[in-house]
Amino acid sequence: MKQSWWARLAQLGLLAAWTCIWLVQGCGPGPGYGVRPRPRKLTAMHYKQFFPNFSENNLGASGRAEGKITRNSERFNELVCNYNPDIVFKDEENTNADRFMTKRCKDCLNRLAIAVMNQWPGVHLRVTEAWDEDGHHPPGSLHYEGRAVDITTDDRETDKYGLLAQLAVEAGFDWVHYESKYHIHCSVKADHSVAVEKGGCFPGWARVTVAGGMQKSLSSLAPGDRVMALSGTGQVVFSQVLLFLHRDQESWSAFLSLETEDGHRLAVTPHHLVFLSPHCRLDSSEYQAQFASRAKTGDCVLVHAAEGQVRPSRIISVSVEESVGVYAPLTEAGTVFVDGVLASSYAVVEDHRLAHWAFGPVRLLCSFSQLLWGETKEEQQSTDSHTACTKTCSTLATKDKAGVYVNNGILNKQDNLSEPLRMEMKEKHFLQRHTSGVHWYARLLHSFGRIFLDSSSFHP
Repeated sequence: MKQSWWARLAQLGLLAAWTCIWLVQGCGPGPGYGVRPRPRKLTAMHYKQFFPNFSENNLGASGRAEGKITRNSERFNELVCNYNPDIVFKDEENTNADRFMTKRCKDCLNRLAIAVMNQWPGVHLRVTEAWDEDGHHPPGSLHYEGRAVDITTDDRETDKYGLLAQLAVEAGFDWVHYESKYHIHCSVKADHSVAVEKGGCFPGWARVTVAGGMQKSLSSLAPGDRVMALSGTGQVVFSQVLLFLHRDQESWSAFLSLETEDGHRLAVTPHHLVFLSPHCRLDSSEYQAQFASRAKTGDCVLVHAAEGQVRPSRIISVSVEESVGVYAPLTEAGTVFVDGVLASSYAVVEDHRLAHWAFGPVRLLCSFSQLLWGETKEEQQSTDSHTACTKTCSTLATKDKAGVYVNNGILNKQDNLSEPLRMEMKEKHFLQRHTSGVHWYARLLHSFGRIFLDSSSFHP
């Protein structure tokens, strides 16, 4: 049954009303969503400490070196010059070499310059070393690629450097090292690195439990499926997948692999939210949604146990791996058990409750659509994945009457397929491929968040 014009109009009206409510609440009494939250207290880094807790060339940090850049190489055009008047460049060579850097490094440095002036009025950021063209660093140094800087404050008060290092982490540098009592070393990923892309996801091979107890990979999951999640009251439920906040079956990405003491392993991007606690207690309310990049050995996560219960499990190792395919299903509950470990549906902003509230219009429109289309509760809870997927948005593994299979975005046709049906299936496959990526509503919320939220709310 095709959606009528008045149904579409009603959906747009509900979305507009929700936006108005959001603005009114933000202007009301108390710390509403329309005001910047109080900045959280920063903890200074210790001498010789580095963040994240990997080596600089690890995929979870700044990544591998790609080779020296000279003024005569083609890659020199990748570097940009930083003329920010709020940054003091030492430039002892008098060649402006310290002003050359990658765009990502420049953006992080400019954010840090603002943070320094806010933290210490009248004090400016100072760069002592950036791009190195004279061979002053060991082989493989990211200084040769304009991806690393050594920084101080212009007053050179060393007691500020621990906090300066933490400000650099907040500014978005991919690796920060308090390596010397006289400067802080910071570096970034290559501009073209897929790991630079923001968004929080799981790999396609990660598995969830669907209604009926069967396991299903995220690459074969579809809107309308019901997956195991944790409700707001702490109950294990099967929650409907509303849509994918991010889905790209061909993208390579770096994932953190969190392995627990009882054999569970969760692969997740660093900016996705995972429920963590320093103490392994049974009360699920003690577990706070935090960026996966904050997880460390000894922290505890919640895992699914028998008879619909959850229990804590301690993380025994954190490593980094690369994999193809990124998937981020949005469930009605806002949570999902991936490979048995509880995770949030949200990423990038470290506030699960705010994110869940912001996606309220999506849940409302889905409920409204179900009423319009007359879906019954029994149909929604059906464990037949083919039936459920046919009644919702798009299916990653279906079969039509003529014997055509579409499996994980790969079209397989049989010899008895007529030309009109073949063209129809090709068109569906084309649309599916072009609807991959980050969902438009998530992009919209991210844009609004950059306006209304403090920068510390976002993943560095």
